[in-house]
Order: sequence, then C-alpha cells, then structure tokens
Amino acid sequence: MPATTIAVLPFVNMSSNPENEYFSDGITEEIINALAKIESLQVTSRTSSFFFKGKAAPIKEVAETLDVSVILEGSVRSAGKMVRITAQLIQAEDDFHFWSETWDRKLENIFEIQDEISLLIAEKLREQYGHFEIAEHLVEKQTESIDAYEYSLKAKFLLNKWNPDDVKKAIELWSKALAIDPNHIPSLTGIADAYGFLGVTQNMPYEEAWTKTSEYTNKALELDPGNAPAHYQLANISFFVKADFQEAYKYAQRSVALQPNYPEAQQFLAFLYLISGDKKQAWEHLERALEIDPLNEETIFYKAYYHHTAGEFEEALDILNQRLEKNPQNLPALITKCYSLLNINRQDEALAFLDQAPEGLVPPGDALGIPCLAHIISKDKTQSDLCFEELLKQAENPMAFQQHAYLIQAYALKEEYDNAFEWLEKAIAMKSPILLLSFSGSLNSNLRKDERYPVFHSKLYGQLPKAKPEKEKTALLDDKTATNYSNSLLTYMVEEQPYLSPDLSLRSLAERIEIHPNQLSWLLNDRLGKNFNQFINHYRVEHFKSLAIDEANSHISLIGLAYESGFNSKTVFNTYFKKEVEMTPKEWLKAQ
Repeated sequence: MPATTIAVLPFVNMSSNPENEYFSDGITEEIINALAKIESLQVTSRTSSFFFKGKAAPIKEVAETLDVSVILEGSVRSAGKMVRITAQLIQAEDDFHFWSETWDRKLENIFEIQDEISLLIAEKLREQYGHFEIAEHLVEKQTESIDAYEYSLKAKFLLNKWNPDDVKKAIELWSKALAIDPNHIPSLTGIADAYGFLGVTQNMPYEEAWTKTSEYTNKALELDPGNAPAHYQLANISFFVKADFQEAYKYAQRSVALQPNYPEAQQFLAFLYLISGDKKQAWEHLERALEIDPLNEETIFYKAYYHHTAGEFEEALDILNQRLEKNPQNLPALITKCYSLLNINRQDEALAFLDQAPEGLVPPGDALGIPCLAHIISKDKTQSDLCFEELLKQAENPMAFQQHAYLIQAYALKEEYDNAFEWLEKAIAMKSPILLLSFSGSLNSNLRKDERYPVFHSKLYGQLPKAKPEKEKTALLDDKTATNYSNSLLTYMVEEQPYLSPDLSLRSLAERIEIHPNQLSWLLNDRLGKNFNQFINHYRVEHFKSLAIDEANSHISLIGLAYESGFNSKTVFNTYFKKEVEMTPKEWLKAQ
C-alpha cells in the first residue's frame, strides 16, 4: 500500500446559483482523477469521498473511515466568465492545516487551472510525506469547447444518481457535447457507460444498448488507446455480451495496468480471478479496491461475494444483510444471499426471503431457478419436478441464459451428470455469460468429481497467466551522481541559505541546484533520509536558535524570529520545533 493516502472531499459550491453544484462536483472529480494517476499515491475514489458530501463530519472521523492520512477540501465559486477555487490540505492525525491556496482564473482556462491545482497538491504532499514521482502534467486539455465540457459535467452529475430517468437525461446532454466536439473522450466514455447501465437494468433492449456502448467505447479508444475506463468497458462487453472470459481478462488487466487506482477495474479483475478459481489473486485485487473505495456498495458486495465463493457463507451473509438493510433493492446482494442460504441448508429461509423481495425486482430466471434448487436440496420431489419441467421448457430459448445456468445446477444437484455436461456444451455454444458466473459455484460442486469438469473449466476460463513479480524500481541517480548532488546541496544550503525564503519549494530548490524535481525528491528521501519539509525546516530551526540566543535580538518576539528564519506560520514553526527539539521554543530558550 502506498505510504501517502489522501481523500479529496467534494468541493463546496459557493456560487450564488445552487444548480452550479455540477461544476464543483466536476472539479472535485477531475482532481481525484488527476491525483489517481500518481502510482505511489493512494487516492480514495469518488464514490467513497462523496459519501461525506453535505455531512459535517469531523476530519479525523472522515480520515479514519476512509483510512487515509490526508484530507483535501475546498470550494468553487463561478461567476460569469471567472472562477475562484480554494483548496487546503489537512493532516488528519492532528488536524494540522499544512497548506492552502486560492486561484482566481478565467473559466476558459479551466483545464490549465485543474492541472496547476493537481500538480501543486501533489508537490505539497511529496514535500510533506516523502518521495514519489510526478509527471510534468496531470490534466490534459479535453476540448476547445467550454460548452461541450459543461454539458459533459452536467451529464456526469446526472449519471451518478444511477436511476434510469436521470441516466436518459445524461445521454441527451452527452449527445449535445458530442455534437459540438465529436472527439470529446470523457463524453464518449460517459455515454458508453450510460447505455451499458440502461442495458443491464433492462431499461433499453439489451442488444441495442450494448451495441451503442461498444460503438462509443471503440471511438474513445481510437482517440486514446491508453484510456483505462474504455478498456474496463470493453472487459464488460467481452464478458456480458461475448461470454469471452479470456478477452474480458485481457481488457481488465490492461485497465488496471493503465490506472492502478481505478477501483472498478480492480473489482472486475478480482471477480474474474474469483470465478476462475484463483482466490489468492482475487483477494489481492479486491483488497486494493477496498483500499481505494471502502464505502462503495459495489466494492463491499464483492467482498461478500468473495466470502461466498470461498465457502465462507456466514461471513458472506453478515455483509449481505447489512447491504440489504441499507438498500432492499440491491439485486446482486439479494440473489447471492439466497445462494448462501441454499449452501448451508436453509432452503426455507431462502424461499421466504425471495418471496419478500420487492415486486418486479427479481428476474424471471432467478424467480424460477432459486425455488427449483431449493426444492431439489430439500428432496421435495413433487415441487422440484414441477419447477424443473418449467425450467427445462424455458431453457429451450437460446437467450434464456439464466435458465441454462439453473438447469445445469439442477442436474448437478440431482447427480445427473451426463445431462449436466450435455447442457454445458449447449450453453457454451450459445455464449452464455451467466454460465461463466455459475459454473465454478459451490452448487455445482458435484460436477467436480467428474473427469469432464477440468475439460469444461478450461473451455470456459482457459489458463490465466501467473502474476508477474513487481520490478524493483531503479534509483533515479547512480551512486557517484547522487553523492555529488548531495554534497552540492548541503554546501548550497549553508552558503546561500535558501531556507530563509518562506516560499521555497522542492521544485524551486531543484531549479537552483539544476536537478530534476523527481531526482531531488528521491535524493532527499532515499539518501538523506528526510522529506523536503523535514530537511528545510531543520535548517530553519537551527537558524532560529542562533537568532534567539543572540542578545541583540532580545527585543524581537519568538514568532518574529521564526518568520526571519523562513517559517511562514506560527503553527508550522511550533510543530516542527517541538518535533525536532522535543520541547517548545519557550522551554528551549529558558534552558539556554
């Protein structure tokens, strides 16, 4: 896990128009996405950060819930063609506000502002917490059209409400954005996501929805082959439309490689490893998703699904019950709870729970299949024969993917293995994505005794490549160069006293000694054992001491001497002095 962890809380909309909330939310999300590009920085995802939107929770409580050490908060005020953005970084452990800044800019320069803010935040985090490399730019210019950008932000705001009516409105807005700029990549990936949502929720014909998703996703990839969300979308298409496990894995793996802090891709890769039987790899990716996005309902569901697949049904039920209490319409949680109950011989409870499900929520295949499995497990021949015949009848439909999967499980439970494998062959030919989900499930455990099982497992999932060990990062400077720069730096600090400037930054110091900021950051942390602020403030503390014991300065207050030593705030001075000297400035001076 990266050493530096940060959550970006939703920036507050300070504009006179409350409807400008889409803009402040959009700025927040852009900063989250920009910081997430830094591999050694763990950035809490949007879903978990926005959980605290509008809530006056103490910073320490927020940080503990999200398991981060730093909080970024801010505000946005837009008026006409101008925008004012404020931001501040807070060390959660002691509520120490160690940096703040305000920007007043023209709205037409919004992408440059976002890049400037993101880079400065990254720099301040590196100065305070330790080395990581920062690219020259974190935010690229998306479009020449501010109108297209604003349509896209408004659409994203609506998509995040995750209900069909708002998603349809979002599609209209993204269509307007693309009419202005057909190559606006965030609009292409956004509208693809929206059509996928309508297809999955059956609010649009399945084939039509996924065709549009594919069309927009492929256009985005033509423009940007390294777009992680587009690769993630292709992974979903490969799995749920093509039933091609290997292709889905390839795209999911690529998405994670491009953007390791992308929680949806980490979740999906964990899911693929899980259903193919590699629980170790599954947990590694799920754990990463939980670190990035601990409050996301989907991430938490995947944790329950992991326990379910691992045969830890009681643990799964604990999590599923909590999710369903919060949202009774959580369909994946509802179906998985029924499965978990069936696995521990609580068939009556599963049937009763299914009967209480909100009307119209449970798909027809599950509404028929779950009771059928329950009656077979209970050895209720009359009921199981009735529903089994209906299942067999419905399974004749080539598109009845759920019924195919339930029929195979029913045959497995009845120990009619030849029929089970015969239907497996048919379902594979029909490219059933549901079969990929259910084949390795515990209710099919009887099939594992049969010598045909590994053959079909290979047909469905193939052989996933073994995870490659992470390469050790090479030093940014060789020994000789590092030694030379260390000596030059230490000499420069004594002779030129750059620390006396309160505006000194790692980047400006790097320019003075003619070294790249990434290399100076590495040099300070790896060779000298201090982050930038520790290194610089050590010199400031020593300078303060020399001034404080000089009787010629007895008429100057301690804080005045601190300012003359390069400190720019009383809090920062007292904090660093106490850390370095292990007593307050007054205590130290008295001791002299």
